[in-house]
Amino acid sequence: MSLQDDLTAVRRNLNELVRSVERLEQDVARQSPAAATKPAGPAGMVSVPDTPYDQSKWTDTDDEGLGVRDRRAP
Repeated sequence: MSLQDDLTAVRRNLNELVRSVERLEQDVARQSPAAATKPAGPAGMVSVPDTPYDQSKWTDTDDEGLGVRDRRAP
C-alpha cells in the first residue's frame, strides 16, 4: 500500500468512528434524556481526610492474609 492509500483508509476509519459515536450519543439520549443533559461532576466524589485514623478502630483485628495477631501463620 502506498502512503496515499494508508491516509485514505485512516480517513475512512475516522469518519466511520465519528458516525458510530454520533449514533451512540443519539441512542443514549433516547434511552435516558435526563442522563444526557446532566453534567458530569464531582457529585459522587468523597473526600478522604489526611488526618490519621483512630488506632482504636483496629483493636482486635486480623492482618488480612497473615492470620490472627500474636499467632503463627499457617
